[in-house]
Amino acid sequence: MTWLNAILQGVLLGGIFAMAAAGLSLVFGVMRIANLAHGDLMILGGYVASVTAAHYGVPVPVTIVVSMVAVGALGYLVQRSMLDRAMGIGELAPMLVTFGISVIIPNVLVQVFSSDAQPLPIGSLGTASIDLGGGLAIGWFPLITVAAAVAVLSSLHLFLYRTQPGRIVRATSDDRAVVRLMGVDNRRVYALTSVIAFATVALAGVLYTMRQGGVTPFEGQLTVLFAFETVIIGGLGSLWGTLAGGVVLGVAQSVGAQISPDLPLLAGHVVFLLVLVFRPQGLFGRSVLA
Repeated sequence: MTWLNAILQGVLLGGIFAMAAAGLSLVFGVMRIANLAHGDLMILGGYVASVTAAHYGVPVPVTIVVSMVAVGALGYLVQRSMLDRAMGIGELAPMLVTFGISVIIPNVLVQVFSSDAQPLPIGSLGTASIDLGGGLAIGWFPLITVAAAVAVLSSLHLFLYRTQPGRIVRATSDDRAVVRLMGVDNRRVYALTSVIAFATVALAGVLYTMRQGGVTPFEGQLTVLFAFETVIIGGLGSLWGTLAGGVVLGVAQSVGAQISPDLPLLAGHVVFLLVLVFRPQGLFGRSVLA
């Protein structure tokens, strides 16, 4: 029963990994950009929510919306002012831009807020759980996180396949030159994609901050690693593969922790490397968004 509980907790942990990686998967699937600032943007989303709640008295649920809007607007500005130009220079330039952003964000946060953790308490919801009997229990908040990850990925899937803007995004992902010939400005498509991806990662950052009880400036360096591992395990550009990758990584870390408190990160990295060796395209990897 102990091992079953470890697997169950790993699935719940996978929810936050999948949520964190959803925007990364979208950006790579559409623009073929590996966003190295993804983890730091996630942490920035947590900071926006924490500061909004602590200094302006905004209710915690409302801070989720505030964070998503603020970071989503930042995504539009970054795309139109920097990434569009960088994509015209070459394949490496956008990655260097995101690397620069990943350096700037934590250092600005340290200068403004110091290295102290910024709390975002959620009261009894953080410890409330559902007793399944036999020593098994499911925390309410981790369950909410998994549900949120499924909802976000489902919404992205419906957007891409059931709406006209989503079909244009998919067409741009396939061949932006043809899309331009059809009269579509691919820069607007990229801006829309960035807004959605940045808003999604902000939501992940708020949920992560709630789960951890607080957030510090340099946590993005670790969360971006988890996000990349999740996307690669699931398959680059595959939204549902992102969910599967998060669950696999979460279970690996949870089982590793059951064996030894020193093994969670190592276990996750080993599973990641095994996937790269035996299935380098990932569990659900395809050449386009799926």
